[in-house]
Amino acid sequence: MSIYDSKLWIDNIDTVINEFPEFHELECKSVLITGAAGLICSAIVDILIRYNETHSEKIEIIVAGRSEEKMKNRFGKYIDSNYFSFLPYDASSNNVALFHGVDYIIHGASNASPNKIVKEPVETMISNFIGMQNLLEFAKNGDTKKVVFISSSEVYGKKENNLPFSENEYGYIDLLNARNSYSISKCAAETLCVSYADEYDVNVSIIRPGHIYGPTALKTDNRVSSTWAYDVADGKDIIMKSNGEQLRSYVYCLDCASATLIVLLKGENKKSYNVSNPNSIINIKGMAKILCKAANVKLRMELPTEEEKRGFNPMSNSSLMSDSLQSLGWKGCFDAKTGFSNTVKIIKDIKS
Repeated sequence: MSIYDSKLWIDNIDTVINEFPEFHELECKSVLITGAAGLICSAIVDILIRYNETHSEKIEIIVAGRSEEKMKNRFGKYIDSNYFSFLPYDASSNNVALFHGVDYIIHGASNASPNKIVKEPVETMISNFIGMQNLLEFAKNGDTKKVVFISSSEVYGKKENNLPFSENEYGYIDLLNARNSYSISKCAAETLCVSYADEYDVNVSIIRPGHIYGPTALKTDNRVSSTWAYDVADGKDIIMKSNGEQLRSYVYCLDCASATLIVLLKGENKKSYNVSNPNSIINIKGMAKILCKAANVKLRMELPTEEEKRGFNPMSNSSLMSDSLQSLGWKGCFDAKTGFSNTVKIIKDIKS
């Protein structure tokens, strides 16, 4: 069963489209999306597909990735639509053949898997930086109206208190810890964005998502929220390997997708925006309890292995303030209880 066969998923998308009439500004425009099969960007594509299927004026969707087969598997029949096209793209390669005439670019291609970050820190850094540079060069030489870079809340590093981070507040990042290859390369890519804006007048905004979750995550996604959602949907108990007190800004994938599109349309040049739903700032244990209740399973505790510890996010608090984003007219449509419960239900729909 496809995700598009889930009535709840379609209803969730319709909720977002109805909440943001600004999306009509994308009609008759082209949007290039890298990382289009990923957790965040596949939700963006799904919003644009649904918009096209329910409106007469279309948005041209260009999905960029390494595997056309993966795109076909994810987007099904829609990949053959007149408004939909595939572009071969590898974020770690300098040899990228892009074409001109793209109005908007959303860059979401990135290695966000904790296991892969630990095992491939060099590749993580190269793809985050080179991938961004290639797209900025393309935007510089073309007629692109706006670029949005999907960065990460990990750029903030560690801090001592549990207050949410604002966009101009930074903590400590250990530069000599290879696990931080992800956060440091995201920082470098952000600076590259504003450098292209200053030197070449590229219009670029940055978003820093909190911890994104939802049914668009692949079953192979080893981020804890994704692993647990699939586990409970299979009727398995959650096994937590920390005290669960780490504070996170959890954001449903469609809320992050709508935030990205609002920043694309309304975001200021050279400005960053935290993506956080104020109604979803909870600790990991709180998230686990919501998932357990949604699937009627139990929460159990175990000690982590040393290998598992290496992949842990080093931030005890990565909660985010979202005032800047909300000033653009954005708000989250799904709080933590609704979003995690919907995730489990939709995963079960897809399995049935």
